[in-house]
Formats: sequence, C-alpha cells, structure tokens
Amino acid sequence: MAEFAYTRALQALATHASVDVDRLLAAACTPAWDPVVYLSDFARETLLPLTAGVAREPVASTVAGRTFTTGEPSSVPRHGHVRVWVPVTEQTARIGVLALSVAEADADSVRQAELLGVFAGLVVAAMMRVSDTPRVRRQGRPMSLPASMQWDMLPPWTLRLPGAMAAGILEPAYDVAGDTFDYAVDGGRIHFAILDGMGHGIATTVLTGLAVGAYRHARRSGAPLPDIHAAIDEALASRYDDMSFATGIIGTLDVGTGRLEWTCAGHPPPLLLRGRGASELETVPTVPFGLGAGTPGIHALDLKPEDTVLFYTDGVTEAHALNHELFGLGRLTGLLVREAAGEQQAEELLRRMVLAILDHQHGDLRDDATMLMLRWDGGWPAA
Repeated sequence: MAEFAYTRALQALATHASVDVDRLLAAACTPAWDPVVYLSDFARETLLPLTAGVAREPVASTVAGRTFTTGEPSSVPRHGHVRVWVPVTEQTARIGVLALSVAEADADSVRQAELLGVFAGLVVAAMMRVSDTPRVRRQGRPMSLPASMQWDMLPPWTLRLPGAMAAGILEPAYDVAGDTFDYAVDGGRIHFAILDGMGHGIATTVLTGLAVGAYRHARRSGAPLPDIHAAIDEALASRYDDMSFATGIIGTLDVGTGRLEWTCAGHPPPLLLRGRGASELETVPTVPFGLGAGTPGIHALDLKPEDTVLFYTDGVTEAHALNHELFGLGRLTGLLVREAAGEQQAEELLRRMVLAILDHQHGDLRDDATMLMLRWDGGWPAA
C-alpha cells in the first residue's frame, strides 16, 4: 500500500482556514480509498458522518461502533476490497472513526489507516477553532443554550499519558446546565476538577463557568492546591452576594509516584476501585465554593498500580426511578466494580455507567450526572 501524501494535505490546511476534512483527506490519498470521517455525537450514541449523503452509524451493534468503543481497528470485506475502520483521535481522546477502503487489510495497510485517523483527528481539532461545521455535524439533535455553553468549556473526553489517564463524561449531553469537569497535564502531574453549580439553566452555567475560569487561572499561575481552592471560592463570593454556590473537588495526580491529593468543597467523596472492590475515600469537606470556604484541608493517598478513582456529582447517586428509588451509592459502587471487571477502556466504562443511570431513571435525568475518572498504572515506563 502506498504511503499517504500528508505533504499535500498539510499544504492545503495551511492555505485555507476553513478547508473541510473531505478535501484534506482527498489530498492525502486517492479517491479509491473513499475515506469518510464519522464523529460521535455528544451523547456517544451515534457516529455522524462529516461527508454529506452518508448514513449515520449507531454506536451499538455496528462495526463502526465497535471500533469507537474499543479503540481497535475493524475490517469488513466488501465487493473486491476491504472496508477498514480505525479510531479518529483528538490527541489521545477518541472522537469518532475513519472508514477507508483498501485492497487488503494487512498489517501495513491497517497501520497507515490508523495514522490517517490520527491525522483526521488533528484536522478536526484545528477546524473547530475556526469553523462550526464539525460541531454542527456532530450535534445530532437540538441542544439547549446552557448545554452548548458547557460543552465549549470542556476538555477532551480523555487524557492519556504513559502510566496514567483521566476521562470524563457529562449527561444529559444535550441539556446539561450545572455540572462540568476539567483536567490538564503539566510537569508530570494531572490537574483535575469536578464542579456542580447550584440550580439549573443559564444562571447556573454562568456560575459554573466562573468557577472553571477561576480554577484554570489559579492553576496556570502555579498556585498550590489550597490557593486554587480559595481562588474559586473568592471568585464566586465576590460576584454573588446571595447564597449562590458550587460544590466540587479539585486535585492533582503525580504520574511518577501515584500520589493523589485533593480538596473538597461540599462535594460527594470519591470512590477508590482497587482490585475487585470499591469504597469511599475518607474526605472531610469544607463548605461549597462561594460561601467562604476558608483554608481547605488537603487529602492525600498513594495509589497502587491499576488503581482507579471515580469522582461524581450528586446527580449520579440521586437519580431516581418512577417509584422514587434513588440510584444510590451502593448501586454506583456495584456498577463500577462490575463494569471495571469487563476491562473496557475508561471512556467506554463511563459510557456504560451513564447508560445504567439513564436506564434507572427511564432515560429522563432530572439533574446533571457527571463523572471524572483517574487511573494510575504505575507511573512512567522505564526508559
């Protein structure tokens, strides 16, 4: 199989700010390969093509969906050629899949297809800075204004490093209004936050957006964890003179050592998945952000290889069925243990957990349900 001509595609990308993905991929390979990029909708239920006139692919029960949920290439023989499906990634986060026709799905062809999937992800990420097309195509159905604002604040779904990772999920994807999560990596540490603003609607989105902005500003200034906590509290308290607040947890994970540190502002304690069991981590919270939290205590834990920590908002455990039965901490803990036993990758594990929560509430969440997961695999691999 001939190498793809990335030089021509990069030249096109550098020449036209709004070049579409079809044109760029056409510059990288011949039309016979018939490349089509599909992006996941925000609920991670459907893969939506960027190419007009191509049918969408459900995530459940399709070859495309299997590649999206597992991250593994798939192939299907078709009329004298082979259709190969590979992940499309934004950095390390899977955002969709790429379908490509090849003469034979040998190791070299699949490897090159995977690289083209990485290239397509970089192109989509670059396009989203200057064009609404990828966002509009992947939306799938109407989205509320608060949800649209929240999605603009979110980091990629997954952040992977050698030896550690972080992943997040937010539901209801098309009408979320008060929850958010954030993470970034710097200096060998994953910085993370999960926040839950009081109330619903635009006002709550603005409140949560201010909390995220204060968190990022203090984090980027190199402030220690207690000062970042205080900065969020001060930002909300100085803007609101009522009882508006946000709960949350902020923290860091040292990728080299597995040292986890966090502060808590009126938020549910995290869960530790270790081996075949899960339990709450002892956490003494301050009052929520915006209510004069003061100097928080720092909680710390030295993780063991393959430990997973789950942070969640109260909309997860307080989701209730028609008979008012809460989803509850016990059900959440059991679900985490069962799904982790299947050894799915983190984003798929979170997707399945959200589906279980939606099923419990018959698909109609009455409060945002957000989860953030950290996994430590033993630190940086030996050189």
